[in-house]
Amino acid sequence: MNSIDRTKRTLMGRSVSEPNGTIGRRTFLARSAGIAGAAVAGVAASTGLAPGANAQGLAGHPWERVYGAAFAGYGQPSRFELPVVRHFLRPYGDLAPGSGAALTPIESLEGIITPSSLHNVRNHSGTPDIDPKQHQLLLHGLVARPLTFSMESLWRYPMTTRTYFIECAGNSLRNLAPKPLQLPAGAIHGNISCSEWTGVPLRMLLEEAGLQPQAKWLLAEGADSAHMSRSIPLDKALDDTMIALYQNGERLRPEQGYPVRLLLPGWEGNTSVKWLRSLKATEGPTHTKDETSKYTDPLPDGRALQFTFEMGVKSVITRPSSTMTLPRPGFYEISGIAWSGAGRIRRVEVSTDGGANWVEAALTGAERAKCLVRFRLPWEWTGQAVVLLSRATDEKGHVQPPRKEWIAQYAPDARFHNNSIVSWAVNADGSVKNVYN
Repeated sequence: MNSIDRTKRTLMGRSVSEPNGTIGRRTFLARSAGIAGAAVAGVAASTGLAPGANAQGLAGHPWERVYGAAFAGYGQPSRFELPVVRHFLRPYGDLAPGSGAALTPIESLEGIITPSSLHNVRNHSGTPDIDPKQHQLLLHGLVARPLTFSMESLWRYPMTTRTYFIECAGNSLRNLAPKPLQLPAGAIHGNISCSEWTGVPLRMLLEEAGLQPQAKWLLAEGADSAHMSRSIPLDKALDDTMIALYQNGERLRPEQGYPVRLLLPGWEGNTSVKWLRSLKATEGPTHTKDETSKYTDPLPDGRALQFTFEMGVKSVITRPSSTMTLPRPGFYEISGIAWSGAGRIRRVEVSTDGGANWVEAALTGAERAKCLVRFRLPWEWTGQAVVLLSRATDEKGHVQPPRKEWIAQYAPDARFHNNSIVSWAVNADGSVKNVYN
């Protein structure tokens, strides 16, 4: 055994060692049950009740003695959850309050589905207010039959439902700053969300229009005032691309493209053009302003990569994470999210000693491709300073790279596709800081 701090545990008759306080789930649950039992005994002692006394004796809170609120037409979170909101990035301030990004507070969420009201938003000219009765989708260019679809006609097509993440290509840009920013995890890495999407497979509409043999690309254009537009390879359009009409069971929210958006699973978010108004079949890419002035990756030799569509394999520990505080030494669960534009997540490893040792975490949602996965690992924090990291591997063998390795691939002004390993330092006082490992 090396000199790294280790915690001994006994599980099913075997003595097992794991690095820096990581423990088996059964051991974690057994010890947690002991803590919970002590807490119950403490409550009983403070109230003068014997353990197991009638629960009615504890019904002393105001809300237990008054008639509750009436039904609401559209449900809202508890008023005690009002601090859970998105983090704003508004580069132009009050001059253009709808341009920039609203980042998902990933540090406050659980599971793999992002509530629609907290889904990340990246807009170039605000959110348009579109009347679905007037909006139309035009499919034209190198097709045998140019078609125009009203929203009512799209809603009559056979639909499919899939769960996918959407990540902005600029997610984690803030972790390329010269010094680590001390912000919540969502304010740095929250330009990522995951929803259940329902809509019409794009292949169905393209086959109806009749693609001409020379058609190899599509130009997708939105109905916002910036007319966001991207070139899409036809192979992707005919694969898993969706004309999305619903999100998490309800019609799309306006900031998510209402009444219709393009959805390209696993690809950089701006290719999933919102407020979709036009799809034009073309021979080659159009090289619009949105794919030349932005969303390219500069290299050290002065060249730049273009059309690097697929989002890389990535993970982030969300609890504990930057700006949080562990109140005392004891048992905790390390939890976070992982994803890959290449397909399914196969493994997430966690290190509690700065990368010297790695332990595989339990996964939820790993059966879904291009979807968030939740990983969890029981952990005992002994009160010593430690550095927490996570590292994801996808089904194609891609492994999340260290930050230094990722930076070495690109020019200093690179801004997109940062999927490097994220590090959090837990200090001896329990405070958690963003660090570069």
